Amino acid sequence: MIVEDQALLAMELELVLGEAGCDVVGCAMDKAGAFEIAERERPDLALIDVNLLDGMTGPQIAQRIVGEYGTAVIFLTANPEQIPEGFAGALGAVSKPFDELTIRAAIGFAREFIRNRTVGAPPRRFRLAPWLTTPPNDIAPH
Repeated sequence: MIVEDQALLAMELELVLGEAGCDVVGCAMDKAGAFEIAERERPDLALIDVNLLDGMTGPQIAQRIVGEYGTAVIFLTANPEQIPEGFAGALGAVSKPFDELTIRAAIGFAREFIRNRTVGAPPRRFRLAPWLTTPPNDIAPH
């Protein structure tokens, strides 16, 4: 599923995903459209822009579809500072502008997570969500 309010970018993403062997189940430009597609299709993966036609609703969409459907989410954003702490359940983020190789690598990373629930090395230009990183060793008190 693609949630992106720039029509040309959404079409480009749909083409890249199709060439990567993904079945794009729908494209939405806002929260209502995203929830409608998610309810109907229950996608395995969603690429979601943080800032949409109806405001900064990408994190709300991510949190709901991760929680309700177990969808793996990758944020797309030109403003990484707008990603909420904890990433609202998303696996990570790709900064705009991006290229086809970056999207393909992010999809590969997500596929591995979906299949095995394991986290491999994050691809280049992919900001890994903090909840997926290994927590630091606890430091024993002196």
